[in-house]
Amino acid sequence: MKGEVPEEEYSVPIGKAAILREGSDVTIISWSWMVHKSLSAANSLAKEGISAEVIDLRSLVPFDRETLISSARKTKRIVIVHEAVRTSGFGAEIAATLAEEAFDYLDAPIKRVTAPDTPVPFAPSLEEAFLPNEDKIISAVKSLF
Repeated sequence: MKGEVPEEEYSVPIGKAAILREGSDVTIISWSWMVHKSLSAANSLAKEGISAEVIDLRSLVPFDRETLISSARKTKRIVIVHEAVRTSGFGAEIAATLAEEAFDYLDAPIKRVTAPDTPVPFAPSLEEAFLPNEDKIISAVKSLF
């Protein structure tokens, strides 16, 4: 990817998520490369009248529980997106935390968009099918309404 990089020294606080896009209907939580896929999905969803908040965790340990709970309270729907396999992926920890600490705010089950529980394929075409993408994120979001 190409993008702006500050000339001066800067740092990213560990344990503090970034809300990259404000939204009111659903929260999409991700990190790393999946943030870009999530933002793309949010842009497409906006054209259909669904306002998606996109949160970049930026760090996993610790992760910013307060920002996630606040967003859950606001949007009432959560989609977690990550490249790891579904079983034992970090998204399960996020989902468990939100189920424990924000369950009363949610109007729908927490959804996860992940890689399947299989080895990562070598062929580029299979890898593309293996990884989460914009269409899979959009489908997960729409299933919550």
